Amino acid sequence: MKKLLFAVVITLMALASCTKDNNAESVLTDQEKSDLIFLRQEEKLAHDVYVYAYQKYGITIFDNISNSEVTHMNAVLTLMEKYNINDPADGMAEGVFENNDLQLLYNQLISKVNLTLIDALEAGATIEDLDISDIKTFYKNTAKVDIVRVYDMLTCGSRNHLRGFTGQLKTLDSIYSPQFLTLSEYQTILSGSHEQCGR
Repeated sequence: MKKLLFAVVITLMALASCTKDNNAESVLTDQEKSDLIFLRQEEKLAHDVYVYAYQKYGITIFDNISNSEVTHMNAVLTLMEKYNINDPADGMAEGVFENNDLQLLYNQLISKVNLTLIDALEAGATIEDLDISDIKTFYKNTAKVDIVRVYDMLTCGSRNHLRGFTGQLKTLDSIYSPQFLTLSEYQTILSGSHEQCGR
């Protein structure tokens, strides 16, 4: 009887431990939530700028990368839905953002896109430069496997996009200078080849 009681107690303790761990896994810190809310809008900014640039210049790279940004936006949204975080992009028209800093940045980037094709490509490189830099900071704020996995996918995509924009600029005899990444980080990205992200 004592052995049976001991076994029951051990089993209940194990179940309680699992439940506690699962609950801990399902709760985000305020910083983790803030990072996802910002990132969802930052990916929307990228998408909206590229859609605008494609409509203006009809260059395939803007169309291709804007479609990729939809995948990025959805990846962040999936995390937000899992953790019951309200979507700041819900119902927002293209070019409209809840975050005032991102709204200002969008307006500035659109003004740059309107100048020339080279400026539009530089705007694209700037967005990807910023995305990689921001996510590098976000990595420090979480240890959750699912969030890190999404950060990995988005960073990989941004490296590809940055290579794409800088490659287009090179064909136009123009060079992009990194504004957020270090020169070493930037050169390392450019020296790499196209990556298969999220596979």
